[in-house]
Amino acid sequence: MKVTVGPAQYIRNKSLLEDAGSYIKKFGKTAALIGGQISRGLVEDSLRKSLTEHEILLKQSLWYGGESSQANIDRLTAELKDANVDVLITTGGGKSIDTVKAVAYQLNKPLVAIPTIAATCAAATPIAILYSDDGEFIGIERKSKAPDLVLVDSEIITKAPVRFLIAGIGDTLAKWFETQASVKKAVPNILNQTAVAIAGKVYQTLLQIGKNAVTSVQTQTVTKELEDVIDTIILVSGSVSGYGGDDCRTAGAHAIYSGLTIFPEVHETYHGEIVAFGILAQLCMENTSEDELKTLIGYYQEVGLPFTLRQMGITNLTESQWQKLGEFTVTIEEMANMPFEVTPQMVIDAVRQADELGNGMLSEIPAV
Repeated sequence: MKVTVGPAQYIRNKSLLEDAGSYIKKFGKTAALIGGQISRGLVEDSLRKSLTEHEILLKQSLWYGGESSQANIDRLTAELKDANVDVLITTGGGKSIDTVKAVAYQLNKPLVAIPTIAATCAAATPIAILYSDDGEFIGIERKSKAPDLVLVDSEIITKAPVRFLIAGIGDTLAKWFETQASVKKAVPNILNQTAVAIAGKVYQTLLQIGKNAVTSVQTQTVTKELEDVIDTIILVSGSVSGYGGDDCRTAGAHAIYSGLTIFPEVHETYHGEIVAFGILAQLCMENTSEDELKTLIGYYQEVGLPFTLRQMGITNLTESQWQKLGEFTVTIEEMANMPFEVTPQMVIDAVRQADELGNGMLSEIPAV
């Protein structure tokens, strides 16, 4: 049995970036920063100053490439192989962090993650999600490592566009629904039952204070509710798969997310937003009552998550496109975590049912 619960250390605080060097110095004297163009711009000056104060040289600052793709992983691995850096520092969102987790695994280097958005639990897991260079889902890469240290500056998260936090809520909601599905195939034990309990707490936390956290970002105010939601999205949700392992993996919602990425028009929609719609479709496959689905959609309306294909840019699919969606989605390994066999037609029917129900509630969106 092997369990990787999450990062070795997680620290979250206001203005934390100013003290980053005091935490990173234990990993060595030289570092490379790898991340998105915007995220590096946000953190590099403060990070470099803090590293210098603790006699750490930031030797390189590199763009991760824009997609968590094998090509970008290979390129960065080759570029850093002989760079003589002691520690890798990654910043940005899930794709950036996943890319560098795979690079750190290949190079066998310590890894520090500095998320600039709270949109996924990538900073707290040992796996990387791979995409093509064009953004289509490929698979789950297990030649990846959990960060040795995660530093979360809550002020930086607060200043990010609120849509990132909303997407993080959508992605994290899936922990409860997918864990409930995937664990049905497992023999109960202390680890997977602990994972189920954590997933339940994650779900209730988001229902109770998710809207408050969204409001905090909209008003640029660091609140306890926001910090609790940040911790829930980035750290606590990652521990569900950490404790549950293969018994508590992502399932139908993420498989449907991956299936929908075959349509280029959805690439402007964030991961967690698409996953949120995937939850609705998974619940349709599980014959969840319409009342329960409407209650969940009501929460989506409250926090700003999409619940129709049209809200994600997908309109007027042809029958051949529907068929391609169904056939591709059932090949995603996450779909095998459902407690029953899923056919392409089941996927098509579920997506259509979720979309129809969502469209029926569009007129009920609260006025802004």
